Amino acid sequence: IDTALDMLALDGIGSILVRARGTAGMAAAVEEVTAIMKRLHEGQEDFTVVAQDDLLGTLDAVLNTLVLVLLGIAAISLLVSGLGIANIMLVTVTERTREIGIRRALGATKGDILSQFLLEAGIIAGLGGLIGVLGGMALVFVASKILTMALGSWTPHYKLWAITLGLSSSVFTGVFFGLYPAWRAAKLNPVEALRYE
Repeated sequence: IDTALDMLALDGIGSILVRARGTAGMAAAVEEVTAIMKRLHEGQEDFTVVAQDDLLGTLDAVLNTLVLVLLGIAAISLLVSGLGIANIMLVTVTERTREIGIRRALGATKGDILSQFLLEAGIIAGLGGLIGVLGGMALVFVASKILTMALGSWTPHYKLWAITLGLSSSVFTGVFFGLYPAWRAAKLNPVEALRYE
């Protein structure tokens, strides 16, 4: 070993890879390697033995943390976009007060006005969600082309459940945050709404 280290101009060995026969003998292999290394290091445990299961566990923990961070970012973006929709709908109700008064005078019920504004909020949010899904699909496509050039064949995969979840959560957010503006429009007094300038 000393001759090989001198020829390669290395100070020492950084790592040794050991392959066990089958996954059943993994624990026994780790114990045996640890015993051999302790004997070679005169009883000192100044080394680390890492099994593949440990590496997979660490990778799973990192991926789970990443998923939680991404879910937090998504929740914050839904909240911000929902507040934006609520503001837009409140302004729309104010600008269309006379129209609401005319519709009520012609026989529209509070439920009709409520459903109209909820539908508008859902459509606005749904269009935003559709733009987001199409943008995400375009980014995945571009990333797959770049990865194909760098690493070889890389096929993009679009999951239908993810697209459905994205669109439905955006529509739900729009309807939820559009409830107050729609309720406010529905409870307007028709006579006062007609007088609104």
